[in-house]
Amino acid sequence: MTCVQLGLAASIGLMDHLGAAGTAWLRLTWAALLILVVVRPRPGRFDRDTLRAGALLGVVTAGVTLCFMEAVARIPLGTASALEFTGPLAVAVARSRGPARAWAALAAVGVVLLTEPWAGSTDPVGVAFALAAAACWGGYILLTQRVGDGADGIAGLAVSLPVAAVVASVVAGPATVGRLDPEVLLLGLGLAVLLPLVPFALEMLALRQLEAAAFGTLMALEPAIALTIGLLVLGQQPGLLPAVGVVAVVLAGVGAARTGRRTPAPVAAALP
Repeated sequence: MTCVQLGLAASIGLMDHLGAAGTAWLRLTWAALLILVVVRPRPGRFDRDTLRAGALLGVVTAGVTLCFMEAVARIPLGTASALEFTGPLAVAVARSRGPARAWAALAAVGVVLLTEPWAGSTDPVGVAFALAAAACWGGYILLTQRVGDGADGIAGLAVSLPVAAVVASVVAGPATVGRLDPEVLLLGLGLAVLLPLVPFALEMLALRQLEAAAFGTLMALEPAIALTIGLLVLGQQPGLLPAVGVVAVVLAGVGAARTGRRTPAPVAAALP
């Protein structure tokens, strides 16, 4: 989550040059190329179910990236973030049982206090994009866990990231290629490592150890991390309500981590 927030902060200059969708496309394309070089997947390494889930994961990965960028282009970041977090929080609530659901509820309160969505304007198109990103993010959590269980290490990313890059290329590639130059390409390469390559790999490994419900609740820590980076890097002083929100999501994250560890699923053996 720290990598995600640092990657977003580092992407601001590139977004001014390529636009939100173009920046997302460049990051996903570089990430796809890098993961193919690192993993070097063989056609027979994955079974049919893992390939299918990996392809779907690629689609929702492109969806959450592109939709969220379009949302923040129309509505305030706080409003977009609050709406997008309804995706992982919905997963947390749906997959939790008994007392564990209280952590998701506490995280939801914390996210609202952190982002203060009532303070922003409401553009219906922007809201629709943010809710679409939320749906994609919920699917991303479930599919990442499924792909991680069906492939060794981070090999599943060698399926999902190329698919995400293809989807993003269809949406944003044609309008962006003409604005590329060597400096932009090099910057995009560095950003791709920071976001999405490293975070996606860590999330796939984390979902082998945590229930989807616990993971969805832990994702609510991201606004708190964003608030901290804003304070340290940008000098943005949080108000009283965001400070209370930080406490709420941290408590929810600790509770989710203590009660949501999953029994590791057996990893599918690589096919010859």
